[in-house]
Amino acid sequence: MGFFASSVPHAHEVHGNIATTLGRQVVLHANAPSISPTHSARALYVLHCAGCHSLDGSGSISARVPDMRQLGLFLRVPGGREFLIQVPGVMGSGLNDAQVAEVTNWVLNTLAHASMPPNHRAYDAAEVHQARLNPLVDVSAARGLLVHRAQQLGLTLALAP
Repeated sequence: MGFFASSVPHAHEVHGNIATTLGRQVVLHANAPSISPTHSARALYVLHCAGCHSLDGSGSISARVPDMRQLGLFLRVPGGREFLIQVPGVMGSGLNDAQVAEVTNWVLNTLAHASMPPNHRAYDAAEVHQARLNPLVDVSAARGLLVHRAQQLGLTLALAP
């Protein structure tokens, strides 16, 4: 028995916290805390949003991922403010209420800055918490209503990406 034969872990050991020839292997858990927590809204955006929305917020038409660079237009339409934090991607992002507020404010102030209304009020954790209590049932219908309201105000919102 050479080095490799004696040091290869058995199948039942591979899933534990054991030393292997390639380093340590641990069992992964969906709710495991990060070993390198982020400390900025931008970092949270990169980790939780950019995979679909891209680093610049442009989204993807072919994948039907919305462009976030015009989000400020939603803030000009009645119901749009609530919609932005009630969409499934925000609600299911894995971020807590304060983080959702922080990332949403960062996106609006950076990626969507050109579309922002002048009197915008920042989101806070309490507002996000309230939105989580009232999730959207039909996202398409809610967006359709906002598009209609926007048209009445002379604004153009895309019906769907």
